[in-house]
Amino acid sequence: MEERPVEKEMKQEFDDTEFYKGKDLLIDIETYLKSGVHIGTKFKTGEMRRYIFKKRKDGLMVFNIETIDKRIRMIAKMLAKYEGKDIAIVARRMYGHKPARKLASMIGAREFIGRFIPGTLTNPQARLFHEPKIVLITDPIADSQALKEASEVKIPVIGIAGSDSPLANIDLVIPANNKGRKSLALIFYLLAREILVERKEISRENFSVHVNDFEQEIDETQEEKPKRAFQRFRRGNDRNRRQKRY
Repeated sequence: MEERPVEKEMKQEFDDTEFYKGKDLLIDIETYLKSGVHIGTKFKTGEMRRYIFKKRKDGLMVFNIETIDKRIRMIAKMLAKYEGKDIAIVARRMYGHKPARKLASMIGAREFIGRFIPGTLTNPQARLFHEPKIVLITDPIADSQALKEASEVKIPVIGIAGSDSPLANIDLVIPANNKGRKSLALIFYLLAREILVERKEISRENFSVHVNDFEQEIDETQEEKPKRAFQRFRRGNDRNRRQKRY
């Protein structure tokens, strides 16, 4: 008898939990799995191939959570060595806005949310000109302008990269789901906590912030706009077809 989709999902989650059981992770494996931090897309770039752990039956690429965990530890230790003002955090995609803003406020960094204004890192006359010593980008594709400028002025770049991400000009990668709301919240939450721990400002036990505090709120009105636009477009096409028919 064939398993139903829900049963398959539950079995897969159980198998994954068992696989990571006993591993030394920054947070419990259930939280990692529920955030979808390990889920990629159905596509992979040649550069990201080495980070792919396996491919699911539905075609989605999967990252190894232990690798993600180790990269977050490594990058937190690295960023902890910098003064906050020397770190720039870039997030054009909406789901990265609140995580980037929250991380920046907690470690004293500067965030660049939404459209990245050309010249921000390269033109001293630009209104938002900034000279960081290291840049963290949320998505190599969406944040390509910041990546390009950082490369031009030789600033090291850390990138959260999905399975379909190009890696040109990125110095250090966190191979993870860089499109999910819960995934980005968890990554930035762990970075914030571990950076502050490395700076000896807090202990893990005394970190009172929650993952939810990093999660981007969903603006239902914004989500409805594309739907309404598509509906108007479709109605217009239907009218045109009817007119041509007669």
